[in-house]
Amino acid sequence: MKNRALKTFALAGATILTVASLAACGSQAIESTVQEADARTEVAPVEEAQTEAAAPAEENADLSGTISMSGSTSMEKLANAVAESFMVKYPNVTVTPEFTGSSAGIEAVTAGSVDIGNSSRALKDSEKEAGVVENIVAIDGIAVVVDPANAVSGLSKDQLISIYKGETKKWSEVGGTDAPIVVVGREAGSGTRGAFEELLGIEDACAYASELDSTGAVMAKVASTPGAIGYVSLDVLDDTVIALALDDVAATAENIKAGQYLLSRPFVMATKGEISDQNELVQALFDFLGSDEGKEVIAGAGLILPY
Repeated sequence: MKNRALKTFALAGATILTVASLAACGSQAIESTVQEADARTEVAPVEEAQTEAAAPAEENADLSGTISMSGSTSMEKLANAVAESFMVKYPNVTVTPEFTGSSAGIEAVTAGSVDIGNSSRALKDSEKEAGVVENIVAIDGIAVVVDPANAVSGLSKDQLISIYKGETKKWSEVGGTDAPIVVVGREAGSGTRGAFEELLGIEDACAYASELDSTGAVMAKVASTPGAIGYVSLDVLDDTVIALALDDVAATAENIKAGQYLLSRPFVMATKGEISDQNELVQALFDFLGSDEGKEVIAGAGLILPY
């Protein structure tokens, strides 16, 4: 009887140990399962966020290639800003702007040697008849500038015309000192020159002392030449020159928007055929220009939106 009691006690003890062991293992298994679930819960949102963040980059990465544009030197600031911003948005796209003058840019796009021809003037009928489409992306003012020492602060339209035609030769005739007027302008084929002369009705009638091949050259010449007068794109103005008021209206974006300032012209990114006929890269560039981001780039270049 005693031996049987001992065996029964031993079996009962073993059973208790086994149950306790199983309970411990079960607890560890449950805890392990919970920890694994927690880990999956913590990781999942990160992975999802990474996937969502990568989506736009992958979408932009699908667009690759090169866009070529050439033309107006007055559009250099805008063209460079557009190119840089577009390449940031689409890292696999290269935009290569060149600055050869408006007429040269239109000739290049007509011949098909570039994707876009930049022109700081409206297209001529002959250019449109050749299949070139005028895509106006911004409006720019033309500022009439003099050297910083000039005492004249403004001119009338008639006075400006008389100066550029060579009829008014001294600043004393328009309220300034008895100093000769040095008439500075752009080279033939320049969009700025074309727009300036057309707006004043003095095509092929100007008496230039200097005809320079870029906006920057005109700025530098006027700034360093006593008695000089020239014309430049409004967006490049700095304190090296003074911009004259015309008919008592200052050369500002606000006055151009209001239609009060005398000299304004379109900035054109011309294409051979409609935008819808262009390759996907060029279409994407014009889509970008029409977006809020693109409008900010245009405004940041000191230009006025055409719409």
